[in-house]
Amino acid sequence: MGLPHVRRIYVAGNRLNKKRKPDKMDFKTAVIEKSFEKPVVVDFWAPWCGPCRVLGPVIEKLAAEQADKWELVKLNTEEDYEVAERYNIRSIPNVKMFYQGEVVAEFMGAIPRTAIERWLEEHLPDGRKESLTHILSRLNSDGGLSELEAFVAQNPDVAEARVALARELVYDNPERAAALVQTIHLGDKLADRAEDLRTLAELMSVEADGSPAGKLVAGAQQALKNKDNETAIRNIIEAATADKTYAKELPRRAAIALFRLWGPQDELTKNYRWRFDMALY
Repeated sequence: MGLPHVRRIYVAGNRLNKKRKPDKMDFKTAVIEKSFEKPVVVDFWAPWCGPCRVLGPVIEKLAAEQADKWELVKLNTEEDYEVAERYNIRSIPNVKMFYQGEVVAEFMGAIPRTAIERWLEEHLPDGRKESLTHILSRLNSDGGLSELEAFVAQNPDVAEARVALARELVYDNPERAAALVQTIHLGDKLADRAEDLRTLAELMSVEADGSPAGKLVAGAQQALKNKDNETAIRNIIEAATADKTYAKELPRRAAIALFRLWGPQDELTKNYRWRFDMALY
């Protein structure tokens, strides 16, 4: 069943819930044109929609709190079929973020405030993230690491930068690396990466004993410090084979962490992941 024709837009923020005169140019003015000044989040809703009534007050409160970062527009799908059809609205509530005239992110359903906050944090344009991308592209050049250190010091709330710095430091300064990702846990988009770095910090910090597995772990520690990743992963796989329970299964956990950090296309992952799986399973 099609959505009824839409004619009104409700703009939130400093004009929250103010009914505007029906005007087919409203959407273009309030959303498309405005999105070149700041991001615009559009909440597609309808009066009969129960989840919309749950989501509405939450997202409106966030819009008021973060008015300097983005603007909320509420579009009643009972009153503007053309806009709803244009943006393929088939289920409500549907929330879309517009930036520079384009949809850059969206979600559906009455998700909780914390989830909306994470969504906003992930998708709102941030000039600092552009700067970070530029810094990361120069990490291997002279002064690149110092530049990243300075960025983290100035922007401690940018989790991506802390994770990047932790990855650079984990083999030589595992305590600092672990501290950088300490607050990133389950539910965060970087949770898996942070957990892998904590595992590698544990690997580099453990005092290896004289057992066969311990000697192999010590060899892996030295190899990682020397940037000899192939020797490191060989030792770690052998340690996991020699003693699966060593240091709370640290060799097994460390191997998985390395493969995930290197990525599936890395040559070492391709060459050694199957050997690891064969050795353990």
